[in-house]
Amino acid sequence: MQRRTVLVVDDDPKMCRLLRRCLEGEGFDVVEARTEQAVLDALQSRDISLITLDISLDGESGLVIARNIRQHWSVPIIMVTARADVIDRVVGLEIGADDYITKPFHVRELAARVRAQIRRAEDLTLEQTQPAVGQEPPSGMLEFDGMTIDPETHEARDRAGDALKLTTADAELLLVFLKNPKRVLSRDRIMTLLGGAE
Repeated sequence: MQRRTVLVVDDDPKMCRLLRRCLEGEGFDVVEARTEQAVLDALQSRDISLITLDISLDGESGLVIARNIRQHWSVPIIMVTARADVIDRVVGLEIGADDYITKPFHVRELAARVRAQIRRAEDLTLEQTQPAVGQEPPSGMLEFDGMTIDPETHEARDRAGDALKLTTADAELLLVFLKNPKRVLSRDRIMTLLGGAE
C-alpha cells in the first residue's frame, strides 16, 4: 500500500520532531516546512495527503497560508496550534481548515484525526471519479472550452469541429486534466494517473 505523505508546517523544531515521530510511527512519510513558500514548493513537487498547520508562524499567519492553499488545492488541513480561542477556531474552519486541534494534545488523537481526514478525502475523490451503482460510465465526448475529445478513441475536435492531431500521450494527459477539474496535480500524481513513469 502506498505510504501517505503529511506536510508538517511549524516553526518550532521541538513540535516538528514530536509530529514527525508521531506520524512516522503511524506509517506516514513526513515533510516539514516553516514558511509559506516552502509549503507551496512542497505542494507543487510532492503528492501531499494532508497538512498540519500552526496558526502562529515566525512572521507569517497560518490562517493566511491556509486561505492561499485553499485557492489552489483541496488537500485536507488540520490546524495544530496553541491558540484555543473560539474565534481562531471558527476563522480557521471557515477559511478552509478541515479540523482544529489545540496544543498540548495526545499524539494518538492527532494520528486518529490525520487518518480520518485522509480517509474522508480519498473517499470523496473515489465518489467523484466512479459512476453511481447501477449506472454505466458516460461514454460520450468530453467537452472543454468549446472543444471535444472522445475518451475511448482519443479523437479530438477544435471549436470549428475540425480534427485535432494529438499523440496518444497528448490525449492521455489531456484526459487526466479533464477528469480532475479545478485541481492542482503534482508531477508524481500525474504520473500515477497516467499509469506510472513509463
